[in-house]
Amino acid sequence: MKIGNKFIGDGHPCFITFEAGATHDGVDYAKKLIKHASDSKADAVKFQIFDPNELISDKTIEFDFEILVDRNTNETKKISENLFDIFVRRSLNFEQWTELKTYSDSLGLTFFATIGDELGLDFVKKVGCHSIKIASADVNYFPFLKEVAKSGISIQLDTGNSTIGEIADAIDIIKTEGNSEIIIHNCPSGYPAIPSSINLNMIKSLKNMFNCPVAYSDHSVGFDMDIAAVAIGANLLEKTITLDKTTPRVEHIMSLEPKEMEEFVKKIREIEIAMGSSRRIFTEIEKEKRLKVRRSICAGMDYKKNTQVKDMILKYKRPGYGIPPNQLNEILNKKLNKDIKEGSQLSFNDLE
Repeated sequence: MKIGNKFIGDGHPCFITFEAGATHDGVDYAKKLIKHASDSKADAVKFQIFDPNELISDKTIEFDFEILVDRNTNETKKISENLFDIFVRRSLNFEQWTELKTYSDSLGLTFFATIGDELGLDFVKKVGCHSIKIASADVNYFPFLKEVAKSGISIQLDTGNSTIGEIADAIDIIKTEGNSEIIIHNCPSGYPAIPSSINLNMIKSLKNMFNCPVAYSDHSVGFDMDIAAVAIGANLLEKTITLDKTTPRVEHIMSLEPKEMEEFVKKIREIEIAMGSSRRIFTEIEKEKRLKVRRSICAGMDYKKNTQVKDMILKYKRPGYGIPPNQLNEILNKKLNKDIKEGSQLSFNDLE
């Protein structure tokens, strides 16, 4: 499948999305994140378009998470914040979202969003978003899934804390509406996630079960897990970004700062190159280096013309430009067609 003009799936470069929706606190901050995402050569930037009043009925719910207190000692602290207030901070009006979409477009960066209501759906359709993400909490929000599927826009389905049955049901709903442009996200729980909750092997399982591209949404600190995810077959990565990971708010602790974003993309691209091919293919330079360190069959002393190889004392020395040792049996009954000196490599031109 495609997001914009880029293909997503096996055999194509991993699509790299930087999540700015969880950490920005307004248009100016968001634009800085977009610029850093573009400079780092990421493929896309993502935001979260929710109306807090339409999303949350109980405005007293608290949300627990960790913050980074000291980057030198990696000291952390658990705190909580009102969930409604968190979403209010992330909320912008549609004029501001349009401004951010236009800015992303100007930098050649794909813009898409997680949405949770029909107003958000109308907006992303209007401004021409190439992909829509469904939050893991909405995997069973079937009425909305149906409406999103009808748009024909590619859907990224987050599956954190979802059972396989719930994922299958959601995909059936989407496909029933004629939309098969689906990417499944494997997303560990936790802010930040701990290794025991990540379960990277689900990437392979989800691919096998649903036969569609699979993404890894990383909630861990650093990006070791992202490298592992690419090596295991993730087709898309989503990583949160921030201007300062010590910001005492949710998700900043596990986010990449500007200086890390470029390194993140570079490392992922290096891993893709290093993964190479399932076939053993050598470049001409590699072939030449290989011969330099391999051995050739050599004469152990001076020999006259017509001497049979089987009667010769043989040595096996580098480099491997002569007859290799594994072809000894092919030449044992052959004779020299000329005199050769001690230490000379044997070649087929020396034999009759």
